[in-house]
Amino acid sequence: MKNELFDAAVWERAWKEDSQTAVMRMKHAGIDPTRSFDHKAQAFNKEVFSEGGRRRAKRIIGWLEDQGVTFAGKSVLDIGAASGGFALPFAERGAEVTALEPNLPLVELMKDNVAGSATGNIKIVTKPFEDIDVQTNGWEKAFDLVFVSMCPVWSNWDDVEKVLSCAREFCYLSTMVGSAEHSLLDEVWPLVNDRPRTNEVMDMAYLSHILLLKGYAYQSLVTREMQTMVVSHAVALEEVMTMLQTSSRSADEQARVRRIVLEHLERNYPSGEVTVRKGGRFGKVLVRLQNQQMYSRD
Repeated sequence: MKNELFDAAVWERAWKEDSQTAVMRMKHAGIDPTRSFDHKAQAFNKEVFSEGGRRRAKRIIGWLEDQGVTFAGKSVLDIGAASGGFALPFAERGAEVTALEPNLPLVELMKDNVAGSATGNIKIVTKPFEDIDVQTNGWEKAFDLVFVSMCPVWSNWDDVEKVLSCAREFCYLSTMVGSAEHSLLDEVWPLVNDRPRTNEVMDMAYLSHILLLKGYAYQSLVTREMQTMVVSHAVALEEVMTMLQTSSRSADEQARVRRIVLEHLERNYPSGEVTVRKGGRFGKVLVRLQNQQMYSRD
């Protein structure tokens, strides 16, 4: 009898049917991924281009370079480019970057960031990746590196295959592993819920296992990353409401939860600013599509 643990089709089906993947939970909660950053685009952009944000981007790019990824004269498709936190340093390293971002507030911020930089080799595309026809756009194996950092465009193997189809040499994907850690969410959770907080996101397990079973060459890394941010009551409120996934509740229930969270903020953070500690475990996968040997700098 065949062991189903080693049957890629079994894992593909299980992933597609899993209602607890990151993207499926957003859909069930009524959250539109293309609009989820509307209320926090400015704060997100400020954090991405802060000293700490630039340092994180440099560390991830350094990891890619340590695996043999180069940028000078290369083409990069940055899916979910946000305000350009990776697109700009890619371009600064000599890459021709196609930055795909459907969220309009983030697009405007990216345009400002590109205009204020010394590089001009960034093409911004504002369509969602889900609406892109790879063949019609001429994107099949069109990019040396396809880069997808924490972007909800893949929630099953079919999505991953579409992303991979755009890449010639490398494809980078990253995602949350397990539960997100968020100090403010931990504070308000017991005030609005009578059940334990268990939101395990295991897309990384599906991805790694299917890549292995299908014979891909890849490197993976899981680390725990935390950051501290100071945000306004308004930003904190909307971020927590999104994480609580209240959109699927009745209007009365949403109003009740919002009132409880706002009262908590006003009572415990009277200055109007909230210090939030957030992060968790993050998984990174670099798929090698061309040279599949172990890279050596020698």
